[in-house]
Parts: sequence; structure tokens; C-alpha cells
Amino acid sequence: MRLLHTMLRVGDLERSLAFYTEVLGMRVLRRQDYPEGRFTLAFVGYGEEKDTAVIELTHNWDTDKYDLGNAYGHIALETPDAHAACEAVRAKGGRVTREAGPMKHGSTIIAFVEDPDGYKIEFIQKGTQ
Repeated sequence: MRLLHTMLRVGDLERSLAFYTEVLGMRVLRRQDYPEGRFTLAFVGYGEEKDTAVIELTHNWDTDKYDLGNAYGHIALETPDAHAACEAVRAKGGRVTREAGPMKHGSTIIAFVEDPDGYKIEFIQKGTQ
């Protein structure tokens, strides 16, 4: 077995695709509309689905906002420089919610940004884990 994808429900698919591709540098791997079900699935990632886990963005056409709840945590991305990653997100209009720095009670350098729907993405600086 292997991990295939994580699914996130998004209120505005185009806005979310812009964030994941233009701000985080992922690629749209595939996209399919399901008119009878009134939803669209779009898969984004850094590599091919056959090689790596990806993110499935699900857009239900009749829903423009979701309550995120309090059980979901975040998506984690490894980066060579968490400070530079935050600056790149900020420069493209993204929201940094925790600046890069050591995690509480540890030395791993982390930061958090937020996607347009409020999902948290953690940057973990490579080599500090």
C-alpha cells in the first residue's frame, strides 16, 4: 500500500488552483468535471501521481464555503529555506500565519501559510528535523 492523495473541499476552484500552482509551485496533474454530480475534481502536486502523493481539490458547484472544523491539522511541505518560502508566498499575495523559526520545544525550523479556504500548510526546513 501507499498514500495516494489528500482531499480538500474548496469553495472556489480557480482561486485554489492559482494558489497551489502559482504560489506553492505545484502542477495541475488532472482535472475532471462531473456535471451529473455537480462537482469537479482537480489533482495537484510536485510529481506524477504514480510516484508521489498529491492533493485532490474537490469543488462542489453549489457550495462556496466550508466550515473547516477543528480536527484537521495541516499539509506539510519540505523546503530548503523556510524563511525564503514564506517571503515567496507573501510576494505572491499569500498569507503567512506563522513566520519561520524553531518549533516550540524543539529545533526544527517551521512556518505556516494558509490557502484561500483557510487550510494550513506547514513548511519544514530540510535538515532541521
